Amino acid sequence: MKALGIGLIGTGYMGKCHALAWNAVKTVFGDVERPKLVHLAEANAELAQSRASEFGFEKATSDWRQLIADPDVDVVSVTTPNQFHAEMAITALEAGKHVWCEKPMAPAYAEAERMLIAAKTSGKVAILGYNYIQNPVMRHIKTLIGEGAIGAVNHVRVEMDEDFMADAEALFYWKSESASGYGALDDFAVHPLSMIWFLFGHVEAVITDMVKPYADRPLKDGGRRAVENHDAANVLMRLGGGISAVLMANRAAWGRKGRIALQIFGSKGSISYDQERMNEFELYRAEGRGSEQGYAKILAAPAHHPYDRFIPAPGHGLGFNDLKIIECRELIRAISGEPSSTVAFSDGLRIEKSVHAMAQSFHERRWIEIAD
Repeated sequence: MKALGIGLIGTGYMGKCHALAWNAVKTVFGDVERPKLVHLAEANAELAQSRASEFGFEKATSDWRQLIADPDVDVVSVTTPNQFHAEMAITALEAGKHVWCEKPMAPAYAEAERMLIAAKTSGKVAILGYNYIQNPVMRHIKTLIGEGAIGAVNHVRVEMDEDFMADAEALFYWKSESASGYGALDDFAVHPLSMIWFLFGHVEAVITDMVKPYADRPLKDGGRRAVENHDAANVLMRLGGGISAVLMANRAAWGRKGRIALQIFGSKGSISYDQERMNEFELYRAEGRGSEQGYAKILAAPAHHPYDRFIPAPGHGLGFNDLKIIECRELIRAISGEPSSTVAFSDGLRIEKSVHAMAQSFHERRWIEIAD
């Protein structure tokens, strides 16, 4: 397979993360051609030039459409705010480019549907940036569940908490606008939903409550603006196979930095995992004498592929950006026609559908069944 030409739209936190992945995927995995970093787009022309130099891209532009039109670009990374995802991804797919778009797909479900239609029509690979499922630890948890290590799973609890919006006097910015989505659910809780999908399949029914910890926030130039979406949500869920589940999400949770606390309970044991300690998990097996039963802490190690492609020794730990490199390798697999572990637009739309059902449940105060 020839080297892929890469275009990157957006150079903030996730844009830099994508750039690091494209730069490192050959070094880490060795079995792919080194991607060619062709074109970078940023709203400000001067910033675009600066970022292109920093990230290693050949060309820079303040017009993302110019990047998509570049014949040397094969894959477009879309890392802009949520409300721009649909137009950029659809335009790229219609131009015959593969797409790696950050989550969520789009604030409006109709736009997400259009993204999937564009992907199917183009025949190109289109995936979403759900890199937490690429964690070698998460992959091993899936293997253990499949092997029946904790018996038949009957209940799952997942909490996602961060405190980047915990300060009541932090300035209003786009994540509090209704244009960006529902708030904690689609900006945020889609990550644990991707884990639920990865481990157990899609959510089948939900009932939801959402809250606004703060009614308004200060503006930079004075005054205050009403918060337009919800920073915390609680959801009861039903999964396939009779599994009950609970999702709690709060992006105004003081003290929590990157927490996705996942507990999986089965008929013969349980598994506990926390994203803030992403290189370990705990396994409880209900076997042997009760006097010696207890959780065993298991550290990430070369036995948990592809940890071994990064570090030859156990217990040293991978990071967030390393998971993005793994996701990048999986995208290249998909483009080359190999089986891959990615969230394609089709599964991403089903996650979006779950989120919209949760919001509908909140407004209608009832259980919502989610049809395929």
